[in-house]
Amino acid sequence: MAITKQMPETKVNSDLKFSKETYLRWYEMMQLMRKFEEKAGQLYGQQKIKGFCHLYIGQEACAAGAITALTKDDKWITAYRDHAHPLGLGTSPNAVMAELFAKSTGCSKGKGGSMHIFDKEVNFVGGHGIVGAQVPLGAGLAFAEKYNKTGNLCICYMGDGAVRQGAFHEALNMAMLWKLPVIFVIENNGYAMGTSVKRTSNVTELYKLGSAYDMPSEPVNAMRCEDVHEAVARAAERARAGEGPSLLEFRTYRYKGHSMSDPAKYRTKDELETYRNQDPIEVVRQTILENNFATEQDLEQIDARIKEQVLESVEFAEKSPYPTADELYKDIYAQQDYPYIQD
Repeated sequence: MAITKQMPETKVNSDLKFSKETYLRWYEMMQLMRKFEEKAGQLYGQQKIKGFCHLYIGQEACAAGAITALTKDDKWITAYRDHAHPLGLGTSPNAVMAELFAKSTGCSKGKGGSMHIFDKEVNFVGGHGIVGAQVPLGAGLAFAEKYNKTGNLCICYMGDGAVRQGAFHEALNMAMLWKLPVIFVIENNGYAMGTSVKRTSNVTELYKLGSAYDMPSEPVNAMRCEDVHEAVARAAERARAGEGPSLLEFRTYRYKGHSMSDPAKYRTKDELETYRNQDPIEVVRQTILENNFATEQDLEQIDARIKEQVLESVEFAEKSPYPTADELYKDIYAQQDYPYIQD
């Protein structure tokens, strides 16, 4: 299913509301996400990365635009398409790449892999492999912020397929009832795995699901960092004012299949090309150049620095050790002795 008709045409912003620094930050952030994942896809093909691997390529503005709208103390949680968010928040590419390699130097000590990136230092509370399971967790994180009177919020991402999960509706109901400071984000890339939205629901404009709970909800052209930032900033203002949650439908697109094992034969080349013409990185790049925020040479230097950073992360991951056998009994719910286990 193409969702082109639901999205406004992407244009370079002629009436700029954001600074040079913000555009350059978006560009560098999204390029790191893109180049890191392109390399990860290549390494998966070489069988250096194994298991599941879900790439975010095409959806970078969903994370980048939100990061500039929130504070470093806000909490983040998402599903298993989870490499880009922590990279944008500041997690070391070395730690993420090492996790993809299942090495002990990974951000989850090599125990989580691609679907379970986690970094407490940047308040990224993980990727989660069970569809929709992170939604009530996101509400719980917001409950903790409200209970502790921190003034912080939780932004909770999910895919379009997760809205069919009962926990989604339970979480929205409780969040609205208790006015929790949470921003629920549906990253609607048009397909739940390979199944289009229109084949799974009579309601194809997913933001309208929030109306059942009187929750402020809106669609967002998430191929543009500007639109994402503004929508998240509005929702954050409501949350911090004690007015409760919001539901945002980020209308976006992934250029790759659902996972590395998905050839994506359920969509046309024309559909894919339509979205490539709205590429969020290219839109930001053109805005930077047309407003003389940087030169082509400046951007090439950023690209070269990011390429080197990604290559360093691969070298770091390849040289890192695998976890030792005793790690199997660490980082569980309660640490205790296991007398029946023989060395």
